[in-house]
Order: sequence, then C-alpha cells, then structure tokens
Amino acid sequence: MSEKVGEMGKDLRVVNWLSQRVKFLGLLVVPGVLIPIPQYPLYSASLAEYGLGQVGYYLDEDNQWALDEKELTRAIEASKTGPNACKVRALVVINPGNPTGQVLTRPNIETIIKFCHKHRLVLFADEVYQDNVYAEGSQFFSFKKVMMEMGAPYSKEVEVASFMSVSKGYMGECGLRGGWMELVNFDPQVQANLYKAISAMLCPTVLGQTTVDLVAKPPKEGDPSYELWLKEKTAVLASLNKRAKMIADTFNTMKGFRCNIVQGAMYAFPRFDMPPKAIEAAKAAGKAPDVFYAFKLLEETGICVVAGSGFGQRPGTYHFRTTILPQPALLQEMLDIFKGFHEKFTKEYA
Repeated sequence: MSEKVGEMGKDLRVVNWLSQRVKFLGLLVVPGVLIPIPQYPLYSASLAEYGLGQVGYYLDEDNQWALDEKELTRAIEASKTGPNACKVRALVVINPGNPTGQVLTRPNIETIIKFCHKHRLVLFADEVYQDNVYAEGSQFFSFKKVMMEMGAPYSKEVEVASFMSVSKGYMGECGLRGGWMELVNFDPQVQANLYKAISAMLCPTVLGQTTVDLVAKPPKEGDPSYELWLKEKTAVLASLNKRAKMIADTFNTMKGFRCNIVQGAMYAFPRFDMPPKAIEAAKAAGKAPDVFYAFKLLEETGICVVAGSGFGQRPGTYHFRTTILPQPALLQEMLDIFKGFHEKFTKEYA
C-alpha cells in the first residue's frame, strides 16, 4: 500500500510539473479561486501548492466585513488580464470570519449563492465557527440550508462544499485534528475522483476520528450527558461573548483605532493608524509597518498579535489579528498593557 501511495505522489508531482510548464508556455488558462482579503492564509498557501490562480476580493470593512457583489465582479474582471490571468472557477467564503469575526446576514448569503449560479462557480463554505455567534441580531445560516430554501435553480445547480472542524468552534479541540466536508450537487465522477485523492492521504488519529463522531452527533435532550454538555457549552459561549465585547470596546477607546464588533468566531481584526515617523522607521528596519508594530508590541510587552499584512488588507491600511481566547481577567490585563504600549508608541513616533 505504501508503495502505491508513493507512486501516486510521484504521478501527482509529474502532473503538477507538466501543468506548470504548460502554463509557462501560455497553452493553458489556469483555473482561479476567489478568496477573501483578509483571509485565513491556508487558502493562499493551498492555491500556491496546486498551481492555481489566487484572485482576491476585498471584504467591506465599513459594512461589518460583508461581501459586496460589485467587488466580486471587479475581482473576476481583473483576473482575466495581466501576467497572472486565470479563469475563476470557485469562490471561498469564511463564515463566521477568520480573521475578521463577521457573521454574514441571510440576504448577503443569498446574494453570494446567486452570484455563484450566475458565474457557474463552485462555492467553498468554511463554516468551522458556526457555533460561535455573539452579537445581538447576528445568526448563523448555513449556505446549504439557505440554498435549499431558495429552491430551483439554485438548490439543484449550485455546487457547494461545506467544511467543519473539531479543532475550532466552542469545543476547540486543537490537539485532536479532525473534521468533515459535505458536498452538494457535485458531479458523481468528480466526487468519486475526490474521494480517491483523499484516500491516498494519511487519515486522522483514532482520537481525532472519535472526536469527529462526538462533535457531529452531540448529546440529545434526554441523553444522560445532555444537561452537562449544554451547561458547559453555554458557559463557554457566554464567556467568549463577554470577551468579544471587551476586545472591541477597548480598541475603540484607543486613539487611532477602529474595530468592528466581533460578531462571531474567535478573532478581532482592528484597524489602526501608523504615525509617519513609525512608517519611516519600519522601512529603515526592512519591515512592513504593521509587522514593525507587532514586533515592537511583542518585544516590549510579550503580547503576540499577527500583522494584518499576513492576511491581506487594502493598500495603505494597517491591521492586526488578535484572539478573544484569554480568560476575562487575563484578557483585561492584556488590554490594559496594550493600551499603555500604544500610547507610548504614538508619543515615541509623533
């Protein structure tokens, strides 16, 4: 079996090399995938690994990081020309968002489904934070459910792949890697080939597979463990809700900061101003301005955030991603230290 897997890996490398050569010679229109900016870097890395075109579309920060149909259209049109021209075949949506913490409204989801149908795009729905919704008025809607309720032609023709993970969400079993994917309206032959490709890869550990079964089928009312499970789940989500408010409220009191409310997931992605002298200092240090800020923060306080340039952002804007995971008392301590650092940083480079 190991020999066969090794041979398949060799064959895949040959195919990838040939596709790259064909691309270089201009004989092939490379398939492209629309991914959000900012985005979870797994997507850009995977596209690079498979030699596919990366087509970024900007989320609307002024509208709680929503998807805008005009921006999606702009991104598709821009992908048709230039040195990295490609043919867009799929759209990635992360809901609730990483790193932005947004939760898409149902009308926004319906617009996205119609857009995919119009342009014949496969929809990849990353829905691993579906249980983590905090903001009042926000609600998680699965793309599959909305699509089915929209009826034909969408329920019959739009291809959707939905992803779920045990390592995220309220359960947060980060050490027990496992998850699942549901395919809707895929061609049977395409689905069969996908299963074949996945079967050639290593599978999760027994513990990971057991956890997948538990997360996919949580206790039901009347089960012996239901009351305890519900109590623990409610407590975890209530605490995360409190921390989500703490993060956004604190950043929005800091000079030069602007942070959308954390509607869901586990992250905030605040935008902040960089003094011109700090930008000059970053350039002299050979770093992007937001990276310079993040390193200064780490060196002086021990607080670690990820610079926004690691996820993508509109040119001329600066962000970073931080989590809402520290327990409330520790989170408050961190925010107080952060506030003091930013005041010092602003004065230093004023």
